[in-house]
Amino acid sequence: MSTPVRSTARSPVQLAALVVGATFLLVGVLGFVPGVTTDYASLEWAGHHSHAQLFGIFTVSVLHNIVHLAFGVLGVLAAATAGLARTYLLGGGLIYLVLWVYGLLVDKDTAANFVPLNTADDWLHLGLGLGMIALGIALPRVVATTRPNAGQGRRR
Repeated sequence: MSTPVRSTARSPVQLAALVVGATFLLVGVLGFVPGVTTDYASLEWAGHHSHAQLFGIFTVSVLHNIVHLAFGVLGVLAAATAGLARTYLLGGGLIYLVLWVYGLLVDKDTAANFVPLNTADDWLHLGLGLGMIALGIALPRVVATTRPNAGQGRRR
């Protein structure tokens, strides 16, 4: 009688969700690190008055950093199953595409820019959205398995 073997291997889509989630966690934490985030003293809770910039490029606020942390936690948790990982990548990608369109339409100097966003954020959101959707569609949801010594015949 054989005992079922439970595999701990992750499928490619699960690995992608884990990497994307871990990256979001890292970015969320770095958004609170002075030096990595320039003009850190101007970091606001939310809104277009925050002039803090992650890596001196991407405008961030406390809310923006918390969103990154939340997306990170979701990605790490979603990596538990292939179905959740795919949903995370597709859904997250769609959210980032909506955020890209929002960033293109919103007047950057008004209260409507509550996240806050700048042009660099807008184009990053486009890349994130398309990249996450591409990963969710293209990557397999199953773990590739190989048989040991397949095709080698019997040894005598």
